[in-house]
Amino acid sequence: MMVNRPIPKQTDDITFTINDTYNMRPDLLAYDLYGESNLWWVFIQRNLDVLQDPIFDFVPGTKIYVPKSGSLKQVLGL
Repeated sequence: MMVNRPIPKQTDDITFTINDTYNMRPDLLAYDLYGESNLWWVFIQRNLDVLQDPIFDFVPGTKIYVPKSGSLKQVLGL
C-alpha cells in the first residue's frame, strides 16, 4: 500500500515535459534524475493535479513539476 507523502512545492522546481523516452515510465525518469527508480512516486505526489494515474497519465506532452535532487533529498531527509 502506498502511503501519501506530500512533496511540497519548492522555488527551484523544474518544469518538465514528459517525452517519448519516459512514456508511462516514471521509474525511468526517477532513475535518470535521482539515480533511484524507486522514487517514481515523487512525480505523482508533486503533481497530484495533473497525474491521477501514476502510469497512464505519464505520457508525452504532459507538463509536470520535478524537484531538484538536492531539494528532494532535503524534503525526504536523505
